[in-house]
Amino acid sequence: MSVYTELTHADMAHILKDYHLGALHAFEGIAAGIENSNFFIDTEQGRFVLTIFERMDAMELPYFMRLMRHLAKEGLSCPDVMQRSDGSLLFEIHAGDEKKSGCIVSCLHGKTLDDLNMAQLHASGRALAQLHLAGQSFAEKRDNPTGMHWLETHIEKVSDGVRHQYGEAASDLLKSELLFQQSQAFDRLPQGVIHGDLFVDNILFDGEEVSGIIDFYYAHTAPWAMDIAIALNAQAVALGDEDKLRMQSFLEGYESLRVLRADEKEMLPVLLRLAALRFWVSRLFDALFPRGGAMTQTKDPEEYRKKLLFHRM
Repeated sequence: MSVYTELTHADMAHILKDYHLGALHAFEGIAAGIENSNFFIDTEQGRFVLTIFERMDAMELPYFMRLMRHLAKEGLSCPDVMQRSDGSLLFEIHAGDEKKSGCIVSCLHGKTLDDLNMAQLHASGRALAQLHLAGQSFAEKRDNPTGMHWLETHIEKVSDGVRHQYGEAASDLLKSELLFQQSQAFDRLPQGVIHGDLFVDNILFDGEEVSGIIDFYYAHTAPWAMDIAIALNAQAVALGDEDKLRMQSFLEGYESLRVLRADEKEMLPVLLRLAALRFWVSRLFDALFPRGGAMTQTKDPEEYRKKLLFHRM
């Protein structure tokens, strides 16, 4: 979450007039994350989160709205999308010469943590399993937006910049890992809705218990084990001496609700490499082709190069 589109008090009041959330009291931009413009808004009915979608396909936005409403209805602690007076889940706003879509969702209690302890990792794994189980009854499907074709094209786009800025070894690692992953097959793994981006800034805690999962805008249909690999890399792999124990704690939490199949366990080391490659490439792209924004964060690509090397050992 960042702020690329700046909104005034009048803009916020104009948006809110089509909701039943009461008068606007205050609002503030949210700096964490990198994809959309996000604001806390305080109204007569409490605190909510308003999101302006910056570079997402407008045709896909209804999928995310319906998914969040479905998961919330199924008992997952996640943002519920507020309905407008006409029953719609999205609003539109003109920002300069552009027309952008946005939504307002419930604001969950709890806070994000920079580092998770063993108990929190266990709770996070359990929460991810709950998400996967709740999503089983969601009938809609969405293709992976950062699949093999995306990797191929983005590695080509960053190739020259990586060579010049990070050296030949980094360029060779990108290409060799891509070739390895292209030789793998994940089609037979059990799949369904995955979060796709369960980093520490997308999971909320109240003490050692998970109080909510947020930011579903990378959700799609894929092997559940891929979601586990993404979360393990993001939450458990700290490139330290306790990484294996940290991953084990997360997996034990996950399997307390959903036991992994033998083929999922067998493919998890490969998926950990694929997940590391995917986020290394996206961070390289953002670093080499930065976007402007009023409040933005560009995350360090080197973290995921090191995580990829860790899993290749």
